[in-house]
Amino acid sequence: MFVYYNQQGIGNVLLFPLKNSEKVTFEKYGDIAVIMDESTGEVVGYNIFEADQYISDLTTGKTKLTEDIVAELQKAFEANQVPQRLEIDLTPKFVVGYVKEISQHEDADKLRVCQVDVGSETLQIVCGAPNVDQGQKVVVAKVGAIMPSGLEIKPTKLRGVDSFGMICSQKELGLPNAPQEKGIYVLPAEEEIGNEFLF
Repeated sequence: MFVYYNQQGIGNVLLFPLKNSEKVTFEKYGDIAVIMDESTGEVVGYNIFEADQYISDLTTGKTKLTEDIVAELQKAFEANQVPQRLEIDLTPKFVVGYVKEISQHEDADKLRVCQVDVGSETLQIVCGAPNVDQGQKVVVAKVGAIMPSGLEIKPTKLRGVDSFGMICSQKELGLPNAPQEKGIYVLPAEEEIGNEFLF
């Protein structure tokens, strides 16, 4: 999860997106705007104005969220009397996975059901990539991950089969020089299962 800061471009504001939303509304508490989905009321992000008063060592561009930044944000929330507490899951959402088992989807020729070890657990992921195979190390976007395209990974059913994540291609990860043909990104064998994938 990342926060974004560009003082030259947009001013002294820290942008903190949590989820995507088509239409938003907001409530402002002092220097903090709580951004919500207009139809559900779910919090989808925050804007922290006068950001350099609350967050130390701000750098231009995207910054990975850390426990220290979360602690500073929580103090900013308290100082501005934001009613909700900031609860952030800092566990990595893009990790190295290992395809332990693979079986054909009962109701779709092009889909396969994969059991993928991500270190802390084994996830069932339905995958349509033509090159997915047992024994591969792959990049897994876990539930809660936000893809570079803005897509949020949620638990879903594909043709009636539960799927809890996505096995990613280089193109989906927005990697430079990604191949155009369809297919997941197969990682080198030495990659460690469960490690965060940084890109």
